[in-house]
Amino acid sequence: MQPIQISEIPTEIKDYAGTIKSITFPRQGYTSNVGIIESQSGFYALKRTRGNLNNTSLNREVSVLNHLAATQLSVPKVHLFVEQENTNQSWVLFEVMEGQPLRAALFNEEIEEKRREMIFNFGKSLAQIHSTSCPTEITYQRPWLDEMLDQAEFNLKTSTVDGNAALLKQLQNNKPAEFNQTLIHGDFTIDNVLVHHGKVTGIIDWGGGSLGDPRCDVSIAVRPKPNAFEKESDKQIFFEGYSEKIINDQDYDYFVKGLYEFF
Repeated sequence: MQPIQISEIPTEIKDYAGTIKSITFPRQGYTSNVGIIESQSGFYALKRTRGNLNNTSLNREVSVLNHLAATQLSVPKVHLFVEQENTNQSWVLFEVMEGQPLRAALFNEEIEEKRREMIFNFGKSLAQIHSTSCPTEITYQRPWLDEMLDQAEFNLKTSTVDGNAALLKQLQNNKPAEFNQTLIHGDFTIDNVLVHHGKVTGIIDWGGGSLGDPRCDVSIAVRPKPNAFEKESDKQIFFEGYSEKIINDQDYDYFVKGLYEFF
């Protein structure tokens, strides 16, 4: 997606933030544009989506964040949500949270003890999410996995995904054993957790937040990335922070090598 141009930003957002002085762009995802804007009233994070599927996801993220605002979780405040039906776009103005993505922090950290501290806190922050009561307003009416499998089938038919029909059939026919459902993030990666001086300062991108299977969050969290979770010791530290290991190899494969291929 093309970066956000100041001229494209909705009038409602410009009126709220005031005159925009500059806009910079952090690491971009595949489903949205994100910019950090400096205006006469301060700094804000601005997110834009296009198309029905991505707009629906952003709309849900706003709902999730608004309902999590009353919890102890470090989530960004939603300042303004704007839908543009004529161009099929949606925009959200968030507060800017202190810190940098854990991915960048781990990549740049040369002191092993500090790396271990960040990974430990990464696991600890996920445990906090999973121990937080899930607001009923963001709970699906049907079981979470059934919703995800239906969404995976829809994505396969309407979007470009890494999964295929054979893999989806396998997932539908071989669901993991039932597990206690908790509040989940839905995409708990090292890109979506912000850290400062080794401590977790914010958790962003809540479009998948719901009552769901915590094993999915844990599996996604420990996926190998450059300089992160490439060694078994990183996973051990993560689970120390999380306080227990709730997945086995079959769970990991189901969620990371299976379900995640459709999202």
